[in-house]
Amino acid sequence: MKTKLPIIALTCILILAACAPATPVDPTPDVDAIRTSAASTVIAEITLTAAAFTSTPLPPTETPPAPELPTETPTLAFATDPTQIALGTPGQLCDNFSFDRLTVDVTILDGTQMTPSQEFVKTWKIKNTGICAWGDGYGLIYAGYADDMDGQAVPLGTLVEVGQEVEVSVNFKAPAKVGEYTSAWQMANALGIPFGKAIFVKIIVK
Repeated sequence: MKTKLPIIALTCILILAACAPATPVDPTPDVDAIRTSAASTVIAEITLTAAAFTSTPLPPTETPPAPELPTETPTLAFATDPTQIALGTPGQLCDNFSFDRLTVDVTILDGTQMTPSQEFVKTWKIKNTGICAWGDGYGLIYAGYADDMDGQAVPLGTLVEVGQEVEVSVNFKAPAKVGEYTSAWQMANALGIPFGKAIFVKIIVK
């Protein structure tokens, strides 16, 4: 009887030990989950840092004002330079002249009769209507119409101011043949550039 009691007690102890809950074992950590969690934390910290950062605005770029253009009209100045160009009229010389049809012929009126080879002087009265004075080198030149009749222009011999009238002359020699002859002449500056309208001499050789 005494032998059975220890056996029964040992059996109870084994049964109780088998029925007791097992001691929990730490699970193996998930490495990928840990990495994902750490990356999420870093991203969250960067986002918070960027949101908290306030950038310094750059100063606005100002466009410099356009320079003001002069509004004054240039003053015309009279000059004796034959190459001067009149302001406001590109390519136009500053020289010009005009004449009165009633007084332009000072000597040898149109239709004057001449003998063959007769020498004579034709004089015209003209007016400087340009903006340049006429100085040395200015004078009449043959305009290439009909016959020059051996014409030789007489030098001005004086300064002709703007607005001034002056008499200009050419020494001629009538042709040897009988007939009517016309010769055209024109003023030119010191460079030989002609200007103004042509003036004429007309004679009849008998």
